[in-house]
Amino acid sequence: MPDGIATISRRPLSMLRHFLDNEASGGLVLMGAAALALVLANSPAAPFYFEALHLELGPLGLQHWINDGLMAVFFLFVGLEIKREFLDGQLATWPRRALPGIAAAGGMAVPALIYAAFNWSDAETLRGWAIPSATDIAFALGVLSLLGDRVPTSLKVFLAALAIIDDLGAVLIIALFYTGDLSLLDLGLAAGVAAVLAGLNRFGVMRLWPYLLLGVVLWLFVLRSGVHATIAGVVLAMAIPLRMQAGRPDDMARSPLHRLEHGLHFWVAFGIVPVFGLANAGVSFAGIGVDAPVDHLTLGVALGLVLGKLVGVYGSAALVIRLGLADVPMGAGRWQMLGVALLCGIGFTMSLFIGLLAFAGNQHLQDEVKLGILLGSGMAGLLGWAVLRVAPREIPAPRPRPAA
Repeated sequence: MPDGIATISRRPLSMLRHFLDNEASGGLVLMGAAALALVLANSPAAPFYFEALHLELGPLGLQHWINDGLMAVFFLFVGLEIKREFLDGQLATWPRRALPGIAAAGGMAVPALIYAAFNWSDAETLRGWAIPSATDIAFALGVLSLLGDRVPTSLKVFLAALAIIDDLGAVLIIALFYTGDLSLLDLGLAAGVAAVLAGLNRFGVMRLWPYLLLGVVLWLFVLRSGVHATIAGVVLAMAIPLRMQAGRPDDMARSPLHRLEHGLHFWVAFGIVPVFGLANAGVSFAGIGVDAPVDHLTLGVALGLVLGKLVGVYGSAALVIRLGLADVPMGAGRWQMLGVALLCGIGFTMSLFIGLLAFAGNQHLQDEVKLGILLGSGMAGLLGWAVLRVAPREIPAPRPRPAA
């Protein structure tokens, strides 16, 4: 067997493929957690539910531990996935990045513009412009899993790649636009820890424990610096080595990044993300007026997710394909592309997270954001499922046979 073929055969499956095989069920768990949160928030157990979220556990309340602590682990996982796919996965080359990259950019810009159009005259709510720009990959793939083989694998890869680039954009937005008052001392200490992490990578340290130990220290400094603590997870992810161990160049599974990524996958998909949904999706309808669904904030979020993602993702993808910069995903037709563009409007986890940052301390606006996210994500999910359910299956054109 030639060396190149042997190398490929011994490589572990891409984390993206593993994601497609397993994360769909994690999305279904997340749906259940969100539904449970709504039931609890509107049941006789509501006082216990809301009081539990504010339970003090050391220096932070329970909800803060979830949003600042557990979600830092989620962002670590997201960072590992971004680094893995850009260096050695589905996004490793520019041709592969073209279609999902430009579609993701359009899918972030158009929802933000729609939200801004509804909230332009209100400086306070305009701060939430980025809320409908995010796509929840777990939820979206959970809906795709309900359709079985009606959706070609190429479209699942496209959706996952788009969501990964979308996550990168969300991380940059959080770091640049949703940062509080900065503590230069803590920011400097965090930069020092990041430099040590980069040094460990540069000098080929392959054990995970020094990175993880310094990651905890980095998280503490970032938490106190004014930059949101979850950004520490992304910084740590960028320092985790992807290189193989010396003497075992073909054994990708022993890369520290792969080992940590696979180790975190189950806990993130079936633990951290559902717990975040349970803690943050609960909105009491008792405190919301009948006109709340048509309020400019709620409408901006809901229509940004449904209409903005549809126009941004589908329109950008169609333009890129028409210009010849990328090909249509194999086996996918225009109606299937339309259905996936609608599913991109499911913006649960990241949208909730950005909404909490944008309106920290204002429970009324947070509740309206949650209502908009639930309405928009629910409508996008149902419409996307319906379109994909009835979309005709495309039969890939046969490849030309080589001349005898």
